[in-house]
Amino acid sequence: MADVVRRHMTVTGRVQGVGYRYAVVMAARRLGVSGWVRNRYDGTVECEAQGTPDRLDALEARMRVGSQWSRVADIVTEDVPPLDGPQPPFAVRR
Repeated sequence: MADVVRRHMTVTGRVQGVGYRYAVVMAARRLGVSGWVRNRYDGTVECEAQGTPDRLDALEARMRVGSQWSRVADIVTEDVPPLDGPQPPFAVRR
């Protein structure tokens, strides 16, 4: 499990009500990354993802693109301790 990392990301910009979370879920599942994404009351989107560093880098790159209607201003990332054991598929958290 040494090659598995977990990142917490906060995304700013026009990222709510524009299919952004759906785009993140689809990208994460294609990459085989576990975790979750959710809207926050302040208009940002919050995400926590776990996988290999290269897969998380690829997810972040895709998150910067977003959906067709979104406009990502910035993504702030922070490494957090990975969770042990098998993880459920990446999903929207409410």
